[in-house]
Amino acid sequence: MAAMKMLTGTGLFLAFCALGLLAMAICTDYWYETDARRHRDRCKNYANKRNDPGFIYISNHNLPLQMPPKSLERKGNGPDAGALIRAKRHFLAAASAMESHCNRQFNSTISGLWRKCHREGFDLETEDLIYKGIIQRCTPVKYHYSSSILPRNLPINITKTIRQDEWHALHLRRMTAGFVGMAVSIILFGWIIGVLGCCQQHDLMQYVAGLLFLMGGTCCIISLCTCVAGINFELSRYPRNMYGLPEDISHGYGWSMFCAWGGLGLTLLAGFLCTLAPSLSTPARTTTHKPRQENGTV
Repeated sequence: MAAMKMLTGTGLFLAFCALGLLAMAICTDYWYETDARRHRDRCKNYANKRNDPGFIYISNHNLPLQMPPKSLERKGNGPDAGALIRAKRHFLAAASAMESHCNRQFNSTISGLWRKCHREGFDLETEDLIYKGIIQRCTPVKYHYSSSILPRNLPINITKTIRQDEWHALHLRRMTAGFVGMAVSIILFGWIIGVLGCCQQHDLMQYVAGLLFLMGGTCCIISLCTCVAGINFELSRYPRNMYGLPEDISHGYGWSMFCAWGGLGLTLLAGFLCTLAPSLSTPARTTTHKPRQENGTV
């Protein structure tokens, strides 16, 4: 009996901690983080590499590849000529890619279930615009479809692809928020039933609480998996120059995501303990006295 109470109390305590971690993850905005400081510094160095008077910068994005020197053409197609051609093509491709990435502005951001914010103290130019009131630090995450977010002056096939991808990303965001809300509700309901079962010493209520904890953990697994799938989908959307991130931008999951995963682990452990606890209870043995037969009676 003491072992059953200890397992039940431990399971309810872990479920309460899981509720706290999930509530912290839902209310905070550190699910996904990006750091664009290295990219901004690299673009500044790329733009200021020639600032001497009289230098005219001509973009090589639309220029053809440079032909090899005639001296190498006369010598034939040797290994030196091929290496020089490959090096020049690699340099031109890298320069054009760098130029295209620098034409698009990237900021260091944090994002959660409800809003996306600029990180404080990471981008000085953006901080000045925020202090002046030109832009807002945080923008809400949209859970409804709006055609105003689609870029204009694009071909019809690209616009159709972007619209379909926007519907798919919206569906993943809705699944993430919906299932994590269901998980918190189910875990809270199971915790209340488990507390009532401990007060009334009812084994069935404790077993039901454990099953509800496992059900809440299942909903939490679905929510976190759809969140990861939504982030990966956003990074791989077409066209890549509008939705992808350059390689020199650091990005990854924040501590809110790890709080959600920690809440998931505690919920599953609490469900296992609460369903195991009733099996350790020893039912009370009731002795029934057999009536004595009297003479002449059956």
